[in-house]
Amino acid sequence: MSTHGTPGGRLGHEEGRPNPFASGESRARVVGVSSGKGGVGKSSVTVNLALALAADGHKVGVLDADVYGFSVPAMLGAQAGPEMADGRVLPPEAHGVKVMSMGFFVEDDQPVIWRGPMLHKALEQFLADVDWGDIGFLLIDMPPGTGDIALSMSQYLPASEVYVVTTPQPAARRVAQRSAYMARKLNLPVRGVIENMSWFTTPDGTRYEIFGQGGGAQLAEELNVPLLGQVPLVPALREGGDRGLPVVVGEPESEAAEAFRSLARSLVGLGRARVVREELRIR
Repeated sequence: MSTHGTPGGRLGHEEGRPNPFASGESRARVVGVSSGKGGVGKSSVTVNLALALAADGHKVGVLDADVYGFSVPAMLGAQAGPEMADGRVLPPEAHGVKVMSMGFFVEDDQPVIWRGPMLHKALEQFLADVDWGDIGFLLIDMPPGTGDIALSMSQYLPASEVYVVTTPQPAARRVAQRSAYMARKLNLPVRGVIENMSWFTTPDGTRYEIFGQGGGAQLAEELNVPLLGQVPLVPALREGGDRGLPVVVGEPESEAAEAFRSLARSLVGLGRARVVREELRIR
C-alpha cells in the first residue's frame, strides 16, 4: 500500500479513490492556516474564519490536520461523529460548517504516536474517503512547525494556498517566517498574514498592546504579502472555544467577531491563487 500520490489525482491507498481537491476542476479553494509555533491561536483563527465565511453564504469545510493536537471538533461544538454512506465518510456539521478530525476517532486523553507515513495516510483518507460535497472553501488547520503535513499538502493539494498566523511579538514573527519559507519551498503560495492577539480593549475603551505591536505588519512586509487582518485578544474568544460556541456565533456583535468577518471578506477578495508548477507547463 503506497502512501504517495499517484497520477490523475488518485491517492495511494488500496481503493484508489480520486482526490477531489487535486483536480483543476474543483471549485473549492483549499486554504491552509499555518503557524511556526503553538500558542498563537491558529485553531481559533481557523474555526472562526470558517464560521465567518459560512455566515457570508459560502459552503465551508474544516479539515483538522493537527493530528497530534486536534482541537477543532471541541471548538466548533461538533457533538456527533462522522457517519458512513455508500462507502464514504460523511463529515458532521457544526454551525453550518463541515468538519473532519482525528479527534472523532481517538479519546481526548489518548496521544497519537505516529511517524510520518501514518500522517500521510490520515491526510489521504481525510481527502479521498470523506464526502465533502460541493464546498467552496476547505480550511486546513495545519500543525505548528515545518513537518510532515506541509509536505503532504504540497503533494496532495497542489492548488492550496497558505495563510500564516502570528502574534505581534518578535519571537513569534521569526518562527512564523520559517513556516512561510517552508511553504514557498514546497511551491505552496503564501497569500497573507493574520495577526492574532493584537491588542486588548478594556471596558472603558483603553487599548493595551500586551504582546507588543507591528509583528504582523513586519512579517507581511518581509514576505511581500498583505496583512489580511488583526484579531484582538478578548476573553470571549477563548471562552467560546472552550464551550464549543465560537465568538463569531456566540457574540456576533463583538470586536473579535467583526475582525473575523473582515478577515473573511479580505480572503474572498484575494481570489483563488494562480499556481504554476513547472511539471505542468506545456513546452
